[in-house]
Amino acid sequence: MLQLGLLLGLQLGLEVALPPPCDSQIYCTGELLRQVQMAKLYQDDKHFVDMPLTKDPDQVLSDFNELFNSSGGNISRDLLKTFVNEHFKDPGQEMETWIPEDWKASPRFFQNISDTRLRAWAEDLHNIWKKLGRKIKLDVSDQPDRYSLIYAAHPFIVPGGRFIEFYYWDSYWVMQGLLLSEMAATVKGMLQNFLDMVKHYGHVPNGGRVYYLQRSQPPLLTLMMDRYLAYTNDLAFLRDNIETLDLELVFWMRDRSVNISHKGEHYVLNRYHVPYGGPRPESYSKDEELAELLPEDARESLWTELKAGAEAGWDFSSRWFVGSNYLLDIKTSQVVPADLNAFLCQAEELLANFHTKLGNMTMAQYYLEAQAQRKAAMKALLWNETLGSWFDFHIETRKQNHAFYPSNLSPLWAGCFSDLDTVRKNIKYLEDNKIFTYRHGIPTSLQISGQQWDFPNAWAPLQDLVVKGLADSGSAQAQEVAFQLAQNWIQTNFALYQKNKAMYEKYDISIDVAEPGGGGEYEVQEGFGWTNGVALQFLDRYGNLLTSRSGPMLPSTSWLLLALLLLDLLC
Repeated sequence: MLQLGLLLGLQLGLEVALPPPCDSQIYCTGELLRQVQMAKLYQDDKHFVDMPLTKDPDQVLSDFNELFNSSGGNISRDLLKTFVNEHFKDPGQEMETWIPEDWKASPRFFQNISDTRLRAWAEDLHNIWKKLGRKIKLDVSDQPDRYSLIYAAHPFIVPGGRFIEFYYWDSYWVMQGLLLSEMAATVKGMLQNFLDMVKHYGHVPNGGRVYYLQRSQPPLLTLMMDRYLAYTNDLAFLRDNIETLDLELVFWMRDRSVNISHKGEHYVLNRYHVPYGGPRPESYSKDEELAELLPEDARESLWTELKAGAEAGWDFSSRWFVGSNYLLDIKTSQVVPADLNAFLCQAEELLANFHTKLGNMTMAQYYLEAQAQRKAAMKALLWNETLGSWFDFHIETRKQNHAFYPSNLSPLWAGCFSDLDTVRKNIKYLEDNKIFTYRHGIPTSLQISGQQWDFPNAWAPLQDLVVKGLADSGSAQAQEVAFQLAQNWIQTNFALYQKNKAMYEKYDISIDVAEPGGGGEYEVQEGFGWTNGVALQFLDRYGNLLTSRSGPMLPSTSWLLLALLLLDLLC
């Protein structure tokens, strides 16, 4: 009832007193948080909210209130800095570097990589897992109030850079890479951490910090389980955790669904929605300064939409903007995303398969019916026959967003739609948007907004969304296009690694020589978990074909499409 009341208030344009993202008066809300973040003691707001306490939180707050009152509410920057230095420790001390016990040299799939330079690079990527492993110290479990870090019992792989804790959807592509590295025990531990989160919180949080607790990320937990099972056939693990997988789907259908009437039919699809108040603690000053451009009674609504954008994993993108190309016009909760519903469509099919394996045909039938209803809704609301792909749907305008995003092809990746005619139309859609002219990767969009999930950046998971969807189809045309796109991405990653000895979270693919990406709220990060995982996937799938040498770009003219169509007919 609380969420219903908040939702109604927001939809009516009323200023609603929303709860903070967590109860901590230090890490999620309160005057101490506001003073430190608005003083910009650190270049990155995330630094402060990741700092462990040196004393119990009640003592820290008492000391701060004394300082606040003695200074008449006007604490100097120097006094504030001294206070923080005395009451907080540097981030990261609550974890220790962990080398996975199941790491071993030279996984078997290396043997299938023909290009010797790419094989040596794959070995480097495999070695990076040892640098990204983390284990949380027991003191976080014993004294949780002194930390913003959420305790996880099993060690895990982090993305890298400023992201020193676990993240939800990143971990799917990390796990894919780990399984190729024959590190199933590490994957099982990471899976168990996420399952424990669902048991405790009802969903998997965005990441491993208390300020992330009230938002999730794209729901890939069921797919993670499927990939682990395909490698291990560990049915006992599935049996022990099937109810927890069901519980995560309950969260998405209960708290993130929306009813839409269209042409006399009623449909239920899903969206991102985080009705919790205040600026994001890890980006506090940016959210506060952005909100100052709005009337006071519109600020809480802005902050909820920013949190929903973060829940989407695309923080931020023109996908969520309505009426402009500016962050101030973000309306994430008013968008029904094609990829979110593809992920859930896939999860419903996988859960039906899981329950069938475990002999529960009632639940299997439940999920098959749920998936059928979702596919009907996606076809009615998200599919565009004229343009030949799926598109995000705006609830308020009741229109599709016809801008290009790789996520538009996610229903192919999820296996929800796979007939050859649909596959061909999506290839034509890529050509119509001139995506094949980008020789360094598939752009995140064709919109220039200054946000990191827009042009000119390209991200590893979005390459996978397109490549895997085409490669897994029965179309020879699609499979050839998929290989060429994978080749482009591998050469981009490899060339920049040779130059800088680093893997990045995103790449700028707009120039002749690819560079690390930019835009958004922070500097580009190195590491990098999901980039490494996708690179290893492509090296595994196409290892006997890929080359480290740059060649001519993938042609984009209509004769290529015609040639591939003829190839399809001959096959």
